[in-house]
Amino acid sequence: MYDIKISGGTLVDGTGAERFTGDLGIKDGVIVAVGDECTESAEKTIDASGAIVTPGFCDIHTHYDGQVSWDADLAPSSIHGVTTCAMGSCGVGFAPVRPTDHERLIELMEGVEDIPGTALAEGITWGWETFPQYMDALAQMPHAIDYLCHVPHDALRVYVMGERAVAEEDATDADIAEMRRLLRLALEAGAVGFSTGRSDNHRSAKGEWTPASEATGKELAGVAEAFVGLKHGVLQAVSDFDILHGDDRFEGEFALLEGMLKAAGGRPMSISTMQRDHSANQWKWIFAEAEKLNQQGYDVRCQVAPRGIGVILGLTATFHPLMGFPSYKKISHLPLKERVAAMRDPELRARMIQEKSEPVAGDGSPLPPLADFFLANLDMVAMRLFRLGEEPDYEPTVQQSFAAEAMRRKEAVLGVIYDALLENDGEALLYFPVYNYAGMNLDVCHQMLTHPLALPGLSDGGAHVGTICDANFPTFMMTHWARDRQKARIPLETIIKMQAHDTARFIGLTDRGTLAKGQRADINIIDFEKLRLKHPVMQQDLPAGGQRLMQYAEGYVATLVAGTTIAENGRLTGAHPGHLVRAGRPC
Repeated sequence: MYDIKISGGTLVDGTGAERFTGDLGIKDGVIVAVGDECTESAEKTIDASGAIVTPGFCDIHTHYDGQVSWDADLAPSSIHGVTTCAMGSCGVGFAPVRPTDHERLIELMEGVEDIPGTALAEGITWGWETFPQYMDALAQMPHAIDYLCHVPHDALRVYVMGERAVAEEDATDADIAEMRRLLRLALEAGAVGFSTGRSDNHRSAKGEWTPASEATGKELAGVAEAFVGLKHGVLQAVSDFDILHGDDRFEGEFALLEGMLKAAGGRPMSISTMQRDHSANQWKWIFAEAEKLNQQGYDVRCQVAPRGIGVILGLTATFHPLMGFPSYKKISHLPLKERVAAMRDPELRARMIQEKSEPVAGDGSPLPPLADFFLANLDMVAMRLFRLGEEPDYEPTVQQSFAAEAMRRKEAVLGVIYDALLENDGEALLYFPVYNYAGMNLDVCHQMLTHPLALPGLSDGGAHVGTICDANFPTFMMTHWARDRQKARIPLETIIKMQAHDTARFIGLTDRGTLAKGQRADINIIDFEKLRLKHPVMQQDLPAGGQRLMQYAEGYVATLVAGTTIAENGRLTGAHPGHLVRAGRPC
């Protein structure tokens, strides 16, 4: 007898094969029968008639490193079909760490990933110093979904080099050897890999460069030698390839990552890949270099997003178009209701739209330098700035932009944006796709997603909590690319394979990602025709009263982790069967 039988569903099994109708039998958290083999009765039967049944999704790019220590649910990922996630992306995290550096690592995470420092300071339990101790501490806590941990370069560098790590000093041979030793110990303890970040937009909450952003090729390669001889572990890198200094810097910057890859003894590497306006073809160069390396026998993949990588703006969000204006600054401290009342004064409106924005980045602000560029160029930005709407549209046309609306109304752009921010009693949200939207559509995302070296990623689950809500990428992948887009769709079978099988296999997990006998019973049951994303909401549920954007979905009938239902009808059940997965070891 099975513990659970899922009957009558349309199985999209994660292999890319055509969907078929059949049953699933689950025993002790494992799939034991599929289709015609599923003949026994069960203690519990779930009727999946009219729904699709898929493997649980594996998100390989999240930032739950702090949240995981106080929050068992790991939402939003867990409410969008994700049953396994990898944390510690982009080189930021909270281990290894000396007690004297707690605040420094919090400032890094706050600045790079827009997570309130007060929430991190109150919420993180600490109780560890080394990376193995960090994993041991997390392993004692129940969670809704499974998770794996990357060793972040910034934390590793600060632990070894102290103040020199943030003084833009090169690591010495002794520093590199110690970082390599500590990374090796972490990998042997089950860390899934090593992440590094080389983006000029990544700054600490104090506006300082991230410790690893200018690490030399010697350091990257020397640290990566920790992988040699191991049969598990991956490298993860984000870089803008010195884009602001010109395209001629690309080859040199990519060579650093190539050197790291080759020093790691053949372990796989993924690179964050997106279309940036400053160099609209850079993403093609990344894919081209990845192709060359794969032809040489290396496994290099490009982590891509399924839509524009953008920010959500509003009076309740971290960032909005009015925040740099002197008249707004005078009322910015007021509660939302009082701010909205003040802003509805015609005199204040008339005065503010005549002002010039003052700088908001730097001097302790977590906002990146790009923020000031956007505020100083609102007329241009307005061509790509949209209402998000109650039914979020992530592929809007230029005709839907505020620039077009201002032209139709024959008003100043800032005045139209001003009015939009006051809608819904000041809780209205605007959408600005920063990357992947140079063509004012998602055609470039289609090109990336359909490249054979693409891996879906970049959801940043747990991060950018006041500006981004992209942990819903798995849901968007299904609704937009497999169902709703009018042109250039992607088969549902391919979408499921990409975000279940392909992501899991890339990070070394062979026990999940498909609906097959012997696979872990991480499963989604989805009413595909009714699946939709709801409008994001701002919740004040972080420690110290911190707020974060949350986006729910309709259409998820149930999500199971190891055969336990963690979510029903889009809401978590309170069950916590998830655990720390130690890479290189039996799960």
